[in-house]
Amino acid sequence: MQARPFLVLAIVVGIWLILPALLKTLLRTGFYELQAPAVQTSSIIRDVQDYWSFRSYSKDELIEGIRDLARQKADYEIRLQETEGMERELERLERLLELPEQEGFRYEIARVARREMGTWWQRMIIRKGRNHGIPVGAPVVYAGGVVGKVGEVYLNTAVVELISGNTVRLSARIEGDERPISYQGGVTPPFAPAEGLAEFVSLDTRASAESPRNIVTSGLGGVFPSGLFIGELVELDASADGLFQTGRVRLDKRLNSLYEVAVMIPEDEEANSP
Repeated sequence: MQARPFLVLAIVVGIWLILPALLKTLLRTGFYELQAPAVQTSSIIRDVQDYWSFRSYSKDELIEGIRDLARQKADYEIRLQETEGMERELERLERLLELPEQEGFRYEIARVARREMGTWWQRMIIRKGRNHGIPVGAPVVYAGGVVGKVGEVYLNTAVVELISGNTVRLSARIEGDERPISYQGGVTPPFAPAEGLAEFVSLDTRASAESPRNIVTSGLGGVFPSGLFIGELVELDASADGLFQTGRVRLDKRLNSLYEVAVMIPEDEEANSP
């Protein structure tokens, strides 16, 4: 007697396993069809509830709701126009500044607020900062090439260390030559032309004031993209160890009189920011 439930269960399972697949399909379909009226009825009941819920509002409330929607739509349209206007202005400034195209970066145009040109440091303060998505270490450029990099960031301002100052060191190369060299800002006296120093230049490289060689960023180090103009290599001398050459780099005179610069912000960093 105690084994009878297990026997019945075994018989039911056996019958179910040997039933043809078609019969199983028919039973499954019939089960869902049996549930269909209940599903449809619950959906109709929800529609009726929504209908009478809307009917409970007065005409004044409905009119006010329509007005709110119209105001929100107008606000969104204004914001869309402002966004399109800012995009056009950004494109205009980029064309005006003749900035080089760089994939993976966007340009944030910033106005120069102040310059601090000492003997041992060369830097400027720009009128954009953390609120504009500017990170520490971001490259700063203009139409003539590299300006420097962001050293400090505050809410609405940032300090840019210029490539003419000895606090900036970049991985560079001579244009047309893929061998990397090192660039560092030099000690620039006040009111003197901005200069820098090139190190680890190969012995077979030639450059002079009459036949200068362009120095550009190498792209190594993951900060500055490759190919940005730094300055002109105008003089070379053998280094102390005799294995390389050290050279004087002449920088663009416009570095001391810039009014607008562009901060290059990596797009992947913006995507990962909260």
